[in-house]
Amino acid sequence: MATSINQNGYRAALPNFGNLGVLLRILVIVNAIVLLAVVIKAASLGAIGAELLETFSLVQPLLILTLVTLMALNRSLARIPYYLGVVTVLALVLVLTSALYHGARHYVPVVTSSLERYWLLVTMVTAMLLVYFDLRGRALSPAIAEARLQALQARIRPHFLFNSINAVLSLVRQEPKRAEAALEDMADLFRVLMADNRELTPLAREVELCRQYLDLEKLRLGDRLTIEWHIDNMPKDALVPPLVLQPLLENAVYHGIEPRTEPGALSINIYASRDQVHAVLKNPYARDGNHHGGNKMALANIHERLQLHFDAEASLNTKIGGDSYEVHIVMPYHRQKSA
Repeated sequence: MATSINQNGYRAALPNFGNLGVLLRILVIVNAIVLLAVVIKAASLGAIGAELLETFSLVQPLLILTLVTLMALNRSLARIPYYLGVVTVLALVLVLTSALYHGARHYVPVVTSSLERYWLLVTMVTAMLLVYFDLRGRALSPAIAEARLQALQARIRPHFLFNSINAVLSLVRQEPKRAEAALEDMADLFRVLMADNRELTPLAREVELCRQYLDLEKLRLGDRLTIEWHIDNMPKDALVPPLVLQPLLENAVYHGIEPRTEPGALSINIYASRDQVHAVLKNPYARDGNHHGGNKMALANIHERLQLHFDAEASLNTKIGGDSYEVHIVMPYHRQKSA
């Protein structure tokens, strides 16, 4: 999968061979196909072991070498037309198969099948994988992805707009400058909500959007809402899905702050570690009451968006600890390209 979603219609593309989820799928699918083929071919249960030894003695080194090579060539393959990329991948696999076959025959006596048989096998498996990833790309096509992203954006509840307007109106006469600044924040926020939010955005922009949102909530909640920012180690140039944090902060305010009569703290900790971006959000949590019913829908939407953009390289986990609720997001550190 690409790292951003283009809505100009589905365009066939090779899978992202630098993505952990893609590599894991290839490993699982290839080994499953080989195992099934060996079981079907074997004349008896006793012959399965010998067949597996012969087949895996060539398949496993070939699979690992092919994946390493495709990872190294990933960027180059992404720049060429799809059909040329398919031909390149097939040619690469056949060349590696031939090289390993001739090398293995000198060290692995059980490799007795003809080279043409292995050519046919790897061609069929490679074609099946390319078809699978193409179908998967169509399943996550822009039209479907657009519907999913719109569903997430719809999580901005209408009552937030009305409450924010009421909060601004209460300031118009007493603090007109503050009211004007709040209206500007509202305009920026809803401009982002209505914009084309399918491409990855700089993390610094997402954080600025969150600040504007929380400033509006402060107008309504006053001292009941305390915000703790821990972003000194935040990678500002990291690219993240738009609106990946703001809906979680909205939930944190709605489920963690609004039900309380006493002040509550909302903590945002964003940092980079080992080529990953971590975002940890904490808010107060009370086990009684019904303010936690909507969390699962929003979390599911965020998790789905992370999968659309990053596949298995991203994760979202929640934890309840005592009187706090924590959401921990991990994303790969894709840097914004300089102009």
